[in-house]
Amino acid sequence: MSPRTKTKATSGRNDDIGEATRLGLWRQCLEVRHLEKRAYDLFLQNLIKGTSHLSLGQEAVAAGFGVAMRKDDWSFCTYRGHAHTLVRGASMTGVLGELMGRECGLLGGKGGSMHLTSVEHGAMGSYAIIGAHLPIAIGAAWSAQYRGTDQVAVCFFGDGTTNIGAFHEALNMATVWTLPVVFVCENNLYMEYTPIGEVTAVEHPAADRAGAYGLPGIIVDGNDPDAVFRAAREALAKARAGEGPSLIEAKTYRHSGHSRADPGKYRPDEEVKAWLARDPIPMYRKRLLDFGVKEAVLDAIDAETRAAVDAATEAAKASPEPALAVIERDVWADGGASWRN
Repeated sequence: MSPRTKTKATSGRNDDIGEATRLGLWRQCLEVRHLEKRAYDLFLQNLIKGTSHLSLGQEAVAAGFGVAMRKDDWSFCTYRGHAHTLVRGASMTGVLGELMGRECGLLGGKGGSMHLTSVEHGAMGSYAIIGAHLPIAIGAAWSAQYRGTDQVAVCFFGDGTTNIGAFHEALNMATVWTLPVVFVCENNLYMEYTPIGEVTAVEHPAADRAGAYGLPGIIVDGNDPDAVFRAAREALAKARAGEGPSLIEAKTYRHSGHSRADPGKYRPDEEVKAWLARDPIPMYRKRLLDFGVKEAVLDAIDAETRAAVDAATEAAKASPEPALAVIERDVWADGGASWRN
């Protein structure tokens, strides 16, 4: 892509993606949407403790990359990481169980909403410290380069991260070392409660800074699964070819507040209304119908997904809380605290 390229899906460009891939994108969007809505319901039932950060409205970013990535690639994400963990193949039961602090959770109920990890699926952690995972992602990319494995590290972060030093340090080192890493800024316009535009000198917090590191400023419609998939496919191919990193700014919007504790009242009503009209789920459903996919096929995938979420919910509810005996397990490298005492 040329500098400051904007990608978009257009009618008639179906052949470069194909129906099977599009149905995969549809399924992943639905899995994220229905699972996140269930997480919201469970939080209101006091079955999910603390807080949680949902990706409702941002499903297309996770789905686009989830379909485009190879199984042996790595994902690094923020505390808004349920979606990015799920699309890599982690089980719904494992995700919901972890959110509920149950034994069946991905981390045995010890990590919770903000630390989802599934190494076996290449989901290398959700990081609660803003920007902390960018240097870790380039470390993984460097290991792939060193070992010659063709693996790619994909690092997701919010718009607020672009004002953190680790963002600039990681981009610089990734470019200098030509590392196979893709940086993805999910720009949902707000860094918690503050509009990103009020504290940033450029209009596009990620893309406008890409040129400082010799990278094109790629802007993609983050509510369009096709557009995200195309950008992901191109950036991943570039990384595998040994041509170095990419920085993608995906413009998207969260349907609710920053976390479940935030009603999001600081956002103008007209802005929220306009973005809700661009909800990726009904938009993508309409596109698939326009491309000739049968409505019954789409409805069947929706029904399967809802049933899977229901089954995962019941399995997680039935799972016990972790035993007190495991409190020191996974704390130190040897699996216990004894060597520190």
